Amino acid sequence: MENQSGILLDSGTNEVEFLEFLIGNTSFGINVLKVREIIKPCPITKIPHSHKNVEGIIELRGEVLPVIHLRRALEIKEENAHTEEKFIVSEFNGLKVILLVDHVTQIHRLTWADMEKPSTLTNGMEDHLTGVIKQENNMILLLDVEKVLFDIYPNMSQQAFNGNEDNKSLRVKKKIMIVEDSPMLRKLIEEMLISSGFQQLVFYENGKDAWDYLSSEVKNDKQVDLIITDIEMPQMDGHHLTRKIKEDSILSKIPVIIFSSLITEHLKHKGEMVGADAQISKPQLSSLIETMDLYLFNN
Repeated sequence: MENQSGILLDSGTNEVEFLEFLIGNTSFGINVLKVREIIKPCPITKIPHSHKNVEGIIELRGEVLPVIHLRRALEIKEENAHTEEKFIVSEFNGLKVILLVDHVTQIHRLTWADMEKPSTLTNGMEDHLTGVIKQENNMILLLDVEKVLFDIYPNMSQQAFNGNEDNKSLRVKKKIMIVEDSPMLRKLIEEMLISSGFQQLVFYENGKDAWDYLSSEVKNDKQVDLIITDIEMPQMDGHHLTRKIKEDSILSKIPVIIFSSLITEHLKHKGEMVGADAQISKPQLSSLIETMDLYLFNN
């Protein structure tokens, strides 16, 4: 799986590859870019007083990694339909974790436009999903692994903000667009921005709706001073949105900050290819504010 990150076409094409895996009879998917490798289960060391969703830890090539029991995290109680359990070694938010699943099936290539928003029909799991892919005889539920991790480590986004407080009064005048499909992240970002002095915030859940607004309203003198976008979103991803903005003669002047769990050293080039002004790994909210100030007040 180490080479999977190179399979996709050029950045900004709105294409994505997902690894499908099973928990019971339910199909889930995770972005291939978050998968480092798939290994057979090995002995797990239990940790006293650990979170109920953490099965324990293992050592993998010198690294000690937590094993997250996805069945427990998603509260799926049905019996195992498959007995070929696998460890998915996943890296996101600057962390490596092991996801324990019942079975790994295949990789699917599709466009973000093929993905639908989770609904109340997804057995109450919509808070842990970023989208749904409907196939002829099956549905694949795209897992929000950040939410799974946040449930276990709720304080991981709480960072002291040491930015320039002199800018606080100036931030009130700046209009910020945030494009983020996760309700949890939208709430965290909103709280941090408001506490830092920003008041003019407009939120969109996917790149397509954000682009529709930018290409119509903003071009007609509706100002946006800076855009923060996730990468993984239904309908249009953040790379494709950024490319469209930077290829537009009017909108290209707006700074675009990609704020995503996919910002790693070996994936940053994808954001650079589409013209992102900055890229920050979730959940570094303090770094996000500092970078916003840089582009709002120092350029």
